[in-house]
Amino acid sequence: MIRIMTIEDYDKVYELWRKIKGFGIRSIDDSRVGIEHFLKRNPTTSIVAEENGKIVGSILCGHDGRRGCLYHVCVDEEYRRRGIGKAMVVKAMEALQAEHINKVSLIAFTKNDIGNSFWRTIGWEKREDLNYYEFVLNEKNITAFNK
Repeated sequence: MIRIMTIEDYDKVYELWRKIKGFGIRSIDDSRVGIEHFLKRNPTTSIVAEENGKIVGSILCGHDGRRGCLYHVCVDEEYRRRGIGKAMVVKAMEALQAEHINKVSLIAFTKNDIGNSFWRTIGWEKREDLNYYEFVLNEKNITAFNK
């Protein structure tokens, strides 16, 4: 079942994130408090995939009123290649469309071969015409990558 994520899903979603090799988890942004803040700002657009009470996939999805963005798109390795990822992306994009958002973006690490292959396969286009910049406002918000 594909459905909207709530804060009650946090523990199971976090458990899934910890299982995904190469997945980056931020110390503040991905804490319960950080995700609760994100879900309050974006209550209808984040998605989970659930089978028999187990969270097997998730997407954090939000928007700024103009553009949507997908974060932390993942499917449990045992459940991949069943269309779960694509179904979650479709559900998230439908939620964004319902909020009159016309464009969606995401960031995929260049070393994430599985993820990059997935995005190309389902029709997303890699942009070559821009540079991505960031500025860290809180040095305590550390990203740890799963091994």
